[in-house]
Amino acid sequence: MLLPVSVTLGIVLAVLLVLAAAVAACASLGRSREILVAGVRAAAQLAAVSLLIGWVVRSVAPLLGFVALMFAVAVWTAGRRITGNRTWRWAAVPIGAGVLPVVGTLLLTGLVPVRGMALIPVAGILIGGALTATVLGGRRALDELAARRGEVEAGMALGLPDRDARLEIVRPAASDALLPGLDQTRTVGLVTLPGAFVGMLLGGASPVEAGAVQLFVLVALMAVQVVAVATVLELVARGLLYRD
Repeated sequence: MLLPVSVTLGIVLAVLLVLAAAVAACASLGRSREILVAGVRAAAQLAAVSLLIGWVVRSVAPLLGFVALMFAVAVWTAGRRITGNRTWRWAAVPIGAGVLPVVGTLLLTGLVPVRGMALIPVAGILIGGALTATVLGGRRALDELAARRGEVEAGMALGLPDRDARLEIVRPAASDALLPGLDQTRTVGLVTLPGAFVGMLLGGASPVEAGAVQLFVLVALMAVQVVAVATVLELVARGLLYRD
């Protein structure tokens, strides 16, 4: 076991969480409360999932329902991070556009069976990656659009359609959302040993099998995130996703 489930583990986690919140407060980052809430929520949610997972994986209906719940929570989280108005619902489009084709392909080819212990981790990783890319891409695009509104209007004055004028401004900034995934892929094995690789090794798989699974995860994540960023850019450029 990588980490024993004990009182010591709980104390260390609590200390790390309080330390993170304290540093954020000292640095005036304005996220101390969010850090504490996120840590407590993570503990509660993982405890609930740990209790439910055995029941969920027994049949297809609860399994698909659990995956749908993951998707819905990702859409809510991403949408509310990007904007506070009703257009947050559009976050479902980039997340779905990135995740559904990849998961569908994996299921149709048989690489991932319709079984809980296989489908839930893969779907969770891909949905999480799409969530991150959508939030970063959407926020950067809307921030840039607000800061450089004059350049957008100048482009429109020169005859560019609204969509094209917005894209010219927001595309370079929003593409930065791909950098975390790219850096992780480029440095895998040299700087980091990601969770899928370590988990496979701890589960008894050979290093070659673990490496193959991790490579699949990284490449699938890149595909999902590229589609998500491209889609959220299009939504912002067309004025479907905006801030008041």
